[in-house]
This record gives sequence, C-alpha cells and structure tokens, in this order.
Amino acid sequence: MQNSPLRFRYMEGYSDYYPERTGGLPNGRSIEPDLFDGNLLGPELANLNPAYIPVPSGQVVFSADYKWLNLVLVNVKGAALALETYDRWIKATAQGKKPLTMGQSLAGALRAGLLQAGVPVWLNTPLVDLRIDAGRVTGVLVTRNGTQTLIKAKYGVVVASGGFEHNDGMRDQYQQQPIGTDWTLGAASNTGDGIEAGLTAGAEVALMDDSWWGPVIPLPDEPYFCLAEHTPPRQHHRQPARGALRERSRALRRRSPRHVPEERRGAGHPRLDGHRPELPEPLPLQGSRADPAVPGRLVRQRPLVKSSTIAGLAAKMGVPASALRSTINRFNGFAATGKDLDFKRGDSAYDHYYTDPAVIPNSCLAPLWLPPFYAFKIVPGDLGTKGGLVTDAKARVLSPAGAVIPGLYAAGNASSAVMGRSYAGAGATIGPAMTFGYIAANHIADNR
Repeated sequence: MQNSPLRFRYMEGYSDYYPERTGGLPNGRSIEPDLFDGNLLGPELANLNPAYIPVPSGQVVFSADYKWLNLVLVNVKGAALALETYDRWIKATAQGKKPLTMGQSLAGALRAGLLQAGVPVWLNTPLVDLRIDAGRVTGVLVTRNGTQTLIKAKYGVVVASGGFEHNDGMRDQYQQQPIGTDWTLGAASNTGDGIEAGLTAGAEVALMDDSWWGPVIPLPDEPYFCLAEHTPPRQHHRQPARGALRERSRALRRRSPRHVPEERRGAGHPRLDGHRPELPEPLPLQGSRADPAVPGRLVRQRPLVKSSTIAGLAAKMGVPASALRSTINRFNGFAATGKDLDFKRGDSAYDHYYTDPAVIPNSCLAPLWLPPFYAFKIVPGDLGTKGGLVTDAKARVLSPAGAVIPGLYAAGNASSAVMGRSYAGAGATIGPAMTFGYIAANHIADNR
C-alpha cells in the first residue's frame, strides 16, 4: 500500500465463513478495495477488464452494499443505501474522478503502482517455457508480437499465471468428468502454462483434482456463477441478481430428495464431500408477483422451467411428482419452525448475511407455496483450479523430493493452494496470491 494508491475498507457485518469455530467473528473481518480513480491509469485504463457484475451507470457500489441493495424494495436501509450509491458517484465525478470499485479497483490501483514505479508490463505475451541453466531457472521464453523472446532473470522467476481451468487436456488428466472448461468463471487465459513449465523443470504438484468450486447455472454464453451465495429471491434491483435465490430454493437430485444445504459457503459444492451428484441437479424455487425471484438473465436465456403447479414442475424436471411434493412439504415444515433438521441452514451467523431479516422465524428459510414455480439446472462450476506447483513458506517451488528448485517461485492458482481443500473465508484465492507474491519478491530482493 505504500507503493500504490490501493486502499481498503472494512466490510462490517460480513460474517466469517465459519463464525461458530474458535476465533470466528460473526461480524466478520473482511476488507475490500476502496474507491479508486481510474483516471490515474491514463491509457492503461483501456486494458482493465470489465467488472464481472457491471455497476449501473451513475452509481458507486461496493461489495458490502449488495446485501442491502437486494432488499431495496422492502427495507428502509436498502432504500437509503441505494440513494447513497448515487451520491457517491455525484461526489466522485464532481472531483473529476472515474470511480472504480471491487475487483477493478484492486487491479487498477496495483497497476497504477507499477506505473508509478516504472515497471513495464507486457500484455499478450504468453509463456513458452522456462530457461534453465545448470539446474537454476534463469529466465523465461515468451512469444511477443509473434516472435519468441528470451527474458533473462538473474535472480528468479515468479510463476503467477493462474490455474488450468481452461485447459481441456489438464482437466481430463487431473479432474473427474463431466467437469471441464465449460463451467468455469476463471480467466480465459488460465490454461496452465506456468504449471506445465514448472513440471518440465522438475516441480512437484498437488491438489490437481481440486478447484474453487461453487454452484453454476449453465447458460449459452457463459456460466452464471452464484457468486453471492445467499442472495434473497423476493426482491429485485437494477443490478443483476448475484446468487442462488436462497430463501425459497432447495437443491434436489433427479430422484428428488433434498441432498445439500443450498447456501453452501465459498467453494462448498457437494462434490467436495466425496460423492458425485447426478448432473445436472435441479433447483426448484418460487416466484411472486412479476416474478422478481428470477434474475433477468435467467429469464432471457431460459435455462429454467416454469409451472403453476408442483406436479407440473416435477414433470418438466423429470422427477417423480410425489417425491418433489414430499421434499417441498418437509422443507416448508422447517420454514414454519425455523429449524432445518436436515442441514442446519441458518444455524450459522454467516448463513443469514444475504437474507431478508423480515423473513421469520429463520431468515434462511421461507416456504415454497406461492406459484409460479421454477426450476433450473445446477452444475459444479468453479472460480478456477486449486492445484499447482508445490511451494515452501518462502514461495520457492519444490521438487518431488522436497528440494528447492533454484530461481523458481510460484504464487496464486499456479501454486498448490495454501488453503488445502478448504475455502476458509472471503478472499481465500486473491489473499494468498498477493501475500505469496509479496513474499517471493522480498525473498528474491533479500538474496541478490
């Protein structure tokens, strides 16, 4: 932060993922990037990727705002916050700023730091291989403007090229079918180049069968990742709905019993629990007047089925009507009592973050009884792969024998995740990537 305009703000109220564990905080400890002025990037602003969820024109929206913006029609705080997002934009533009938030703020501010330090960044320059001399990594061979170019690195190379989520061959080799490249939200450039180069250099890899899993709705253009796991379904806002339509939804197998808590946090898709769910999994939910429960994108691209009756929905889903009705009746009973006896949905403070507090006795549970009814397909998607080069505490890449490969470092999804097979909390991907990139750079500088 001393070398860039990057600043952070506290996400008050965003619970730890596991607040019930020792040391867990129900009010959370997460931070997110504060507003960044995109004008500081100059011409480089054109190279900044668009936001995954575009912020509506004339508003400045932070991640922490979505909880209340999704409640704008039924909650006074939501309405007040919506007005505040416009006020932020007016103030920022009056100061001549181009306001950026969330991921764009993070990437933009870090890039601005590199500009200030005079560090060159070559875009569209794919890695071909590592240069190795006498057992030490001394540079990289890349392709730039159609020509292979050797970049020498006297002190070390840091592989931070992302995972292999868009590499069909590596997916087939390391992961279980039918999971492939169609259900990932990872960057298209994440094709495992750095990991493959590390393997050629003699590196060990781990966790290659794992990914940062999450529920995905397959759509014709790209997967719809249920990013905010608990978005309430009753409200509608100009911003596209971000989540799994939480309160009035339940995940079912083809034979129809509910088999997983719909609000699984982070990368908690059932595939990580040691069984292969039948795919795709149908997720029924209900609408209300004007069908505000259904995100506009799902309506437009129609990956869902709709019926005015449970029996009609079951027929379109291809599940027994009696089993679907029994499952819904059981769930509705839980909604009435406020206790989910199957999966304890709502027992954790984290479960309630994206819910409507007006839903009682448990804001995570609301009965599914009001037509029309919908169902859409859920598949095990991901934000990226989790496996990669094994490193030590100094970010140095290790061989299968545990020896350091001189001159080679790794960070981010190109390295084996320090989180192991868990998703411990918000930022479990980007946080370690930034931390171990920093560690690697310091180790290189200290040992020149």
